Amino acid sequence: MSRILIIDDEVDIAELESDALTDEGFDVDIAHLASEANILLEKNNYNYDLILLDIMMPGKSGTEYLNEIRNKITCPIIFVSAKSGTVDKLLGLEIGADDYITKPFDIYELVARVKAHIRRESRSKEIENKSKIIIGEIEINKNSYDVYKNKVKCNVSTREFEVLWYLMSNAGIVLTKEQIFSSVWGSDYGEIGTVAVHIKSLRSKIDPEEKYIVTIWGVGYKFVKELENE
Repeated sequence: MSRILIIDDEVDIAELESDALTDEGFDVDIAHLASEANILLEKNNYNYDLILLDIMMPGKSGTEYLNEIRNKITCPIIFVSAKSGTVDKLLGLEIGADDYITKPFDIYELVARVKAHIRRESRSKEIENKSKIIIGEIEINKNSYDVYKNKVKCNVSTREFEVLWYLMSNAGIVLTKEQIFSSVWGSDYGEIGTVAVHIKSLRSKIDPEEKYIVTIWGVGYKFVKELENE
């Protein structure tokens, strides 16, 4: 269930938004001031899927509050404001809002926009998850070709990355040298013995204890899916 935070000092509007979104199956929290929003955000570890944020609030305005929290939360933030001028909308988007809805609004349009942003965010996370593998201390990202151990970047060659990606994509499965060579080198020139060379290099860089990349004698290699004591 997606969680939404509404920040609006107008009680009736906040309740209207909350009721409509709750009817659609969302989990909704309401804050009427920036200070109340801070309490909810900290209580929930900034774990919200979308924020509806009013601009003209007593104390701290929505624009000020957006600047304060934008580096702490990455979810979509939609301004909901009575300021309907083009300059106001552009300013809101430029300072980090993902959308801008003017009051008075059609509640069905607001719900539709909320759903659209959450779907888009969900697709982005799905794509990101497919390009990233994390096993134990090792994290690998195919979009950037980065490898991390304990969140420290390790320098590996492109071919080493491809070998590691293949191993981690098939974690728990014993892979022969022939399978690794065929998948990584394909029709490129090379000798099957180069697989062992790349495995040795990877171990020296990310797995000197050989906890993750284990040799199955007479068969090939396996990337350990679950370590003991993990």
